[in-house]
Amino acid sequence: MPATLAVATVATTALSGWLCVEVYEQRAAADRRQDVLAAARQSALNFTSLDYRHYDRDSRNVLKSATGDFRKQFAAQTGELTKLVAANKSVSQGQVLEAGIVRSDEKSARVLVVADSKVTNTAAPEGQARTYRLQLDLVLERGRWLTSDVEFVG
Repeated sequence: MPATLAVATVATTALSGWLCVEVYEQRAAADRRQDVLAAARQSALNFTSLDYRHYDRDSRNVLKSATGDFRKQFAAQTGELTKLVAANKSVSQGQVLEAGIVRSDEKSARVLVVADSKVTNTAAPEGQARTYRLQLDLVLERGRWLTSDVEFVG
């Protein structure tokens, strides 16, 4: 009888430990998904919300959440974009409608984002509605999810 009780105690302890690990891993995965989605949504919002009156600030917001080739490409185009946005008095007010993770692991993720934007400029002073379907690749760097690539899809 004491041997049976000892075996039952060991089995219960092992099962409890395994369940705790499972719950922890599920919670960590859920937290990671939320972090990835929040970063992708913010990156898409930054990318679709630009105003010629404070384009320097807006472009810095895009660059803060960017890394790798995307960061290099956007930074290289910022000077030309600043002139173009100012000359056309462009204002784009973005709004993220949906975002969903295509794939993710502990260090990288791909997210599809649908965003709307109202764009006003000298050619369209009343504004034009635009819908964007974006594919964002994100990587985890120093505890932050950063956008490493943006593609227009669909």
